[in-house]
Amino acid sequence: MAFSLRWELGVRCCVLKRCPYALLSLDALPDWTLTLDLATSWIYIAPPVAGAIIGYFTNDIAIKMLFRPYKAIYIGKRQLPFTPGLIPRNQARLAKRIADTIMGSLLTPGELQNLAQRLLQTERVQGAILWLLQLALDQVKVDKEQRTAKILASILRDLFGESLPRLLKVLARREDFLETQINQIFDQVLLDFQLSEPQARKLSDWLLQVVLPPDVMRQALVDFLTDRNIQIIDEGFREKSSGTYWVVANLLGLRNSLTRLRTYCLDEKDAANARLAELLISLSVRERLRAWLQNISLQNLPLSTVRQLRKTTRESVRSYVQERGADVLKGLGESIDWNNLAVLILNRLRTSAAVTTSLSVISQELALILERYLEEDLEKIVAQIIPILSIDQVIVDRVKATTPEELELTIQGIVKSELQAIVNLGGILGLIVGLVQTGILLLR
Repeated sequence: MAFSLRWELGVRCCVLKRCPYALLSLDALPDWTLTLDLATSWIYIAPPVAGAIIGYFTNDIAIKMLFRPYKAIYIGKRQLPFTPGLIPRNQARLAKRIADTIMGSLLTPGELQNLAQRLLQTERVQGAILWLLQLALDQVKVDKEQRTAKILASILRDLFGESLPRLLKVLARREDFLETQINQIFDQVLLDFQLSEPQARKLSDWLLQVVLPPDVMRQALVDFLTDRNIQIIDEGFREKSSGTYWVVANLLGLRNSLTRLRTYCLDEKDAANARLAELLISLSVRERLRAWLQNISLQNLPLSTVRQLRKTTRESVRSYVQERGADVLKGLGESIDWNNLAVLILNRLRTSAAVTTSLSVISQELALILERYLEEDLEKIVAQIIPILSIDQVIVDRVKATTPEELELTIQGIVKSELQAIVNLGGILGLIVGLVQTGILLLR
């Protein structure tokens, strides 16, 4: 089977009508007729087809050889060249280069500091702290095993039983310990303190009924009227009296009267108690004592006496706290049921509206404190965190731990269109080279 190809060549400059200087006319050229058979035609068709196929599949094979084979292939003891693929064979070095690139240009200390500043903005920090506080409060509310109460009880027990006593021993050694506080209490409380009428009445009743009842007064009178005391009273009355009293003292004396009074109090207890009670009523001792207690006030004392009393009070309190304060606190801590107290505190916190409303304020204050701290030390903190995090080592380990199959899928998923474009470009370049070769063959 044969076919004819007619080649017409001509040089037409501009257009024949517009270019009179044309050297040749298209009609003056000879007619070339070339007859080719089918076998000969493949000599001209094969180069572009083969070039396109070779260019396409060569690039495709080259891209696949970056990853495949995933493992080394051996024939006997000899390893085939180009096995495994380029990336699996150099995966450790690739991981190190990736880590160095990221840490050297992307995650620099300055960038990490800027990232930390964006993450640690006051609003974000406040929101995080508020979330943590609300989470802690919710945890306390749903705590059925009362683990929080046990922890709080242990803290309070240690605070009052161990920590505060030791701290109090150390602070009590200072000369100015509690000086300001005691002076303030003395000036604002004790100096202005004065019993009201009901308080004075109750205190006088308590003194006469509990402290100095008739029986106690009778016994005190008996204890006071000893033979020696009676003799001293009688002799003193004789020596220091004058006039009519001297006559009574020396003729009658007080010895017999006082002795008979003592005997009467010992022998007639009930009668003596009744006489003393009647005497207290007739002398209006209760009313006199109430008026006296009501008029007691430190402001009625001289200024020097008040100052000395304040100094004495301060020294007495400091001495007592220094000697026995730690034991008092320790004893107080042992006498309190801290578990029940912790439960009461937590129950109050669960139902307290003040706690719920104050969470926002607390979170804001904590965020501001953290912001002021980070303004000064953020650079130092970032410099200390980078070695601790070991981000570069994390990247290296993660790349090493990725299998070649996963690495291939990841890279192809990222640059799939670009890799396919390279393969297509190889086919196009092969086609162009084949066409050039066919043209050369035809010209020859």
